[in-house]
Amino acid sequence: MLWVAVIGLVMTVAAVAVAGRRALFLYKLATVGPPAPERIEYAKAHAGDEAKAQLVEVFGQKKLLKWTPSGVAHFFVMWAFFILLTVYIEAYGAIVQGAITGTPDFHIPLIGTWGALGFLQDFIAVACLLGLVAFAIIRIKNSPDKLGRRSRFSGSHLGGAWLVLFMIFNIIWTLFLARGAAAANGNFPYSSGAFVSLALGDVLPQTALLEEIALLLHIGFMLVFLVIVVHSKHLHIFTAPLNVLFSRRPDGLGAAPEMRVDGKLVDFEDEDLDPERLGRGKIGDTTWKGFLDFYSCTECGRCQSQCPAWNTDKPLSPKMLILDQRDHAFKVAPYLMAAANGVEHTDTDVLALLEKPLVGEDGVIHPDVLWSCTNCGACVEQCPVDIEHIDHILDMRRYQVMVESSFPSEAGVMVKNLENKGNPWGMSETKRADWIEELDFEVELVDEKMPEDTEYLFWVGCAGALEDRAKKTTKAVAELLHIAGVKFAVLGPMEACTGDPARRLGMEYLFNMLAQQNIETLNEAGVKKIVATCPHCFNTLANEYPQLGGTYEVVHHTQLLAKLVDEGLLTPITPIEEKITYHDPCFLGRHNKVYSQPRDIMSKVPGVQTQEMHRHKDRGFCCGAGGARMWMEERIGKRINTERVDEALTTNPDTVSTACPFCMVMLGDAINEKKNTGEAKESLEVVDVAQLLIKSVKAPS
Repeated sequence: MLWVAVIGLVMTVAAVAVAGRRALFLYKLATVGPPAPERIEYAKAHAGDEAKAQLVEVFGQKKLLKWTPSGVAHFFVMWAFFILLTVYIEAYGAIVQGAITGTPDFHIPLIGTWGALGFLQDFIAVACLLGLVAFAIIRIKNSPDKLGRRSRFSGSHLGGAWLVLFMIFNIIWTLFLARGAAAANGNFPYSSGAFVSLALGDVLPQTALLEEIALLLHIGFMLVFLVIVVHSKHLHIFTAPLNVLFSRRPDGLGAAPEMRVDGKLVDFEDEDLDPERLGRGKIGDTTWKGFLDFYSCTECGRCQSQCPAWNTDKPLSPKMLILDQRDHAFKVAPYLMAAANGVEHTDTDVLALLEKPLVGEDGVIHPDVLWSCTNCGACVEQCPVDIEHIDHILDMRRYQVMVESSFPSEAGVMVKNLENKGNPWGMSETKRADWIEELDFEVELVDEKMPEDTEYLFWVGCAGALEDRAKKTTKAVAELLHIAGVKFAVLGPMEACTGDPARRLGMEYLFNMLAQQNIETLNEAGVKKIVATCPHCFNTLANEYPQLGGTYEVVHHTQLLAKLVDEGLLTPITPIEEKITYHDPCFLGRHNKVYSQPRDIMSKVPGVQTQEMHRHKDRGFCCGAGGARMWMEERIGKRINTERVDEALTTNPDTVSTACPFCMVMLGDAINEKKNTGEAKESLEVVDVAQLLIKSVKAPS
């Protein structure tokens, strides 16, 4: 056995050296960019949440199990890596003991002869084999050669995936060969439990050479696999737990990340601020968390399969957005690391590579990719390793908008309107209270301070105050609050846009200006509780204003109305005999996890028959308006709102309901187009959940 120990030692040292060198390279590459101290601070401050995330997402595989067949297969293959570590302890122990005593009958102290451990080892190895078969079937069934863009593996590095499956298969069959040979020679530590290994021991010949060769094969395949892993997408085995650890909780949705330069929050009033450093213009501007995202991508394509842009034939694939950056980072890595160490490059080709823009016609990412994103969050929601695609897109947009002044021209009109009028439509601030005149009761306007005994500030929002369809929701909510006896007031002309369109466009400076103006107004008025009808306003007020010192108790109108119905303060009486399908607004659903309350309200309205669309709740499909897309023309592929309405029409609804003014506009426009072509019935309309409720709560005339 001495020769086995020598070969095993040499193989191990060589493989660990190669893998260690690669790991050092990856670490150095990830740390060439600016730091991300907020990630470490957040992980420390939320240690309990991060520990729970490790248990639930890494060990429990919660996100992967959302897709049951592939999730179950991955669960067993992943746990095989953990449990079969005991087999490697036994394998190395057998080699060492065989070299010393001549008899490789090693077992792990205390637990090494326990039949339950032997059973667990064999069971998980068999489950792993079945998982490999499932993976192979899934990949063949979803081959890009057959499905094209519809395949979630379109654009993935397919050869590497098949190589890894082949290597895991080699590890498992050599494991059983080594254990069976040991059992045949009487060197196996288990007398029961290990059902496959013991059965093989009954049929394999009693020969020490077979056991020795099998041990070396098993360890050799494992070591080769280790080297392959650190050079492939399966690096996620090591980096995914780290990526989960340093991700935002409960996920990378809700608030957009604050802008930082060299790890420090940007102060736009700082005279020393270098405007060229805003956002991310080159790969070297990527933080180590961004590189962790690159390293952790498994190329599974779940994000791609759920992306509304990709599903409507646009060039944006969240997966390829990450992979293209990763591939470019590896290509430029030697020069990038050398430059970080003070080496000055003079070669024009090297300089061109280092200075290659992240976004541009000849950049790493095409502008059409960047501006196709609606910020819907489907990619982040589905990613099993917590990659934060939206953060990458926003950082690149910030550079394009504030440094390059390069963005769709229609969005420029919106920006000017926000700057000059405080709303995206450019309407006069005096019109913000016009809707009140259409009500038959008084609505209090805030005059410097919130009126006494007023519980909520009703944040009407730009759409709710100025857009005709959204004003119907505003009046319905005001009337419902009035009926329920809830004291509320509005800001009227004192209210300005929350800044969501500016921030999602990448115009962080304008967002800061609008947000600070509103926070000052709210704080001076003594506002504590806010109800908002627009999910974008709701998300900004609840999740993003605290970044700038504005902390309030914010609820969406569906949350408050559902509560009032439950408490009996609002009682739906009049039946609405309609078949209704509900569309989940992205910034209410995925970004803030408000799924049940709108549905609860509809379930309380007599006569309503609800029918879910195929894609709903956390897999709901975007209307196309988020990410400032509301103010950009959609010129590539099928319109996202048309795709969503096509899906709604499959339920044959009488009404499409939602809880967002942007969604009402987008879905309403698509439905009107369908009416013109005869594809939708003339009576079909889009209404807010609040409009349904007010029709039922009001006594029939």
